[in-house]
Amino acid sequence: MRVPQQKKQKKQQLALAAVALLAGLSLTACQSGDDDAAAGSDASGSADSSASSPAADSSAPAGGDDGSGGTAGGSDDSGNGDDAGSDKGSGGGQINTGPCTTAHLTITATHGMGEGDVLVALKNTSDACSLKGFPGVDLKTSDGDTISAGRSEVSAPSVVLQGGDTTRFTLHTPRNDTGGSGVKITSMVVTPPNETHSKSVPISLSFPVTDGSHAEQGVMVDPVGSGKQ
Repeated sequence: MRVPQQKKQKKQQLALAAVALLAGLSLTACQSGDDDAAAGSDASGSADSSASSPAADSSAPAGGDDGSGGTAGGSDDSGNGDDAGSDKGSGGGQINTGPCTTAHLTITATHGMGEGDVLVALKNTSDACSLKGFPGVDLKTSDGDTISAGRSEVSAPSVVLQGGDTTRFTLHTPRNDTGGSGVKITSMVVTPPNETHSKSVPISLSFPVTDGSHAEQGVMVDPVGSGKQ
């Protein structure tokens, strides 16, 4: 009766040993799988890191090149702008105009403040133009004679007339203190400075009668733009 009981115990011991062996093998397999997974994750992480690093390194120089190129382009553009501005300002602020022409000047005459003086106005009816010098003035008498005015010693200024602007000059004539009718002046012919064309302006003056051609003595003209304007 004892022998079968011993066999039964031995079988139970073998069965427990087999179970323990199987449990040990299973635990070893699990640990091996965990280690493999950890190794795989480390490899994947290092691969991702190595893959992203070159991209980051390659993008940095490209960005630097673009930035420096943009700055150089900006300085070139600003330099060109400054050059253009200097070209536009090459006139030095001066107004460059051509001479005023007779055709674009309206000429009128009025008696001045001084007795015997005539104030002659020249109005520009076109684009900006310039005048400098003495006008030519010939006085026409009622008898058909001509008295030409001489030039005074006044310095001639430079005058720039914008469209619609007016400048003046003064004609000095002798006073008629004789009490007689004298020499009657009915019109004056004005030639602007540096012009060959003239305009006739009606006017009424009386000069004293003198011997011969002495009547034109004392008839003087100032340059355009001098005196009161």
